[in-house]
Amino acid sequence: MKIPHGLQPLIDDGVIDQVLRPLKSGKEASVYVVRSGDHVRCAKVYKDMARRSFQQRVQYQEGRKVRGSRETRAMGKSTKFGRKEAEAAWKNAEVDALYLLSDAGVRVPKPYGYFNGVLLMELVTDGDGHSAPRLGEVDLDADTARAWHRFLMQQVARMLCVGLIHGDLSEYNVLVGPDGPVIIDLPQAVSAAGNNNARFMLRRDVSNLTITLARFAPELLDTHYAEEMWALFEQSELHPDTELTGHFTFDERAADVDSVMQSIIDAREEAIIRQQGREAARED
Repeated sequence: MKIPHGLQPLIDDGVIDQVLRPLKSGKEASVYVVRSGDHVRCAKVYKDMARRSFQQRVQYQEGRKVRGSRETRAMGKSTKFGRKEAEAAWKNAEVDALYLLSDAGVRVPKPYGYFNGVLLMELVTDGDGHSAPRLGEVDLDADTARAWHRFLMQQVARMLCVGLIHGDLSEYNVLVGPDGPVIIDLPQAVSAAGNNNARFMLRRDVSNLTITLARFAPELLDTHYAEEMWALFEQSELHPDTELTGHFTFDERAADVDSVMQSIIDAREEAIIRQQGREAARED
């Protein structure tokens, strides 16, 4: 195949030897299957700022660290330099998150380096060596759905232990490898301590996963892992080996209960719409 422009420098420098095929293309990046020596990996080529939408990025970037006060001011004023810095920060966020989470034992694709705007990382495959399906593309028995839900809740908790929340976690960015779920796509990873939207995004992430797996094990809808995690996190009592139960007693005197329940309702409605879209696509 014709070598994509973003990957030619990596071939010239000997980082990769061959581009095998495209894997997927989205608003943020294009991903390719590449060969590096004896290994088959994937290369994520981030798209230029002018070709992508930056809507709603502000809520994700709050609390992120940048190099200095000059960069912060420029990003706030959206100068040419500031936009360039914001672009670099957005790309670096995923790279930094992958290394941090991989070291923390979270099941994410293993990163192999970041070169000229290209992230080289593990290619997640199924048991036959083909590109792994997404969580929303597989049918499960109830026991497997429960086991994967427990596993994913633990992964979310481990992310929170190192101060990160995925921010856009759903059936679309969890792949299914031979050993179970793998979390992908982290450019919007949120600072748990520094972002005012962190608690809401944690609830949304957990709700999305719960609703997806509750198609096979409906009782999962009665769990409240996000609230349990956040309460432990606020008390500095959440650890990677914390045994989560999914049980949480709401303080009915607290004004935030309504917003908690509304976020769960909203996530469920979104899941229903996605399911209807999948069924309509199958009929077509």
